[in-house]
Amino acid sequence: MRVIRIDASVATILLTEAPAPKVRDRQTGEIAKDAVTGEALMTVGVVFIDEGESSLIQVTIPESGVTDGLTVGAPVSLPGLLARPWESVFNGQQRHGIAYRATAVAPGAFPMAQAG
Repeated sequence: MRVIRIDASVATILLTEAPAPKVRDRQTGEIAKDAVTGEALMTVGVVFIDEGESSLIQVTIPESGVTDGLTVGAPVSLPGLLARPWESVFNGQQRHGIAYRATAVAPGAFPMAQAG
């Protein structure tokens, strides 16, 4: 499926959940790895606010992309943010959603108000 690049330069992104390992298999506790590099993957919860609309999303990032200084409730930046639609059948039920991925998560700033 298509990968969609997200321009987050004018959005406000607030950290709602600290980085945690992304679990691939809940029964065994196996941590998810990047298919290309083999690096462990992490997830963070954020609220993405743009043009007066907000969404709570989970974003996957490589472990090396987690930077110091992250504070829950504070603004963050998500360089290289991508959205990838997905769909599958689980127990006979059609499921679908959007998976979000970024190259890193770092302390950010509130965007400057647009003059207008």
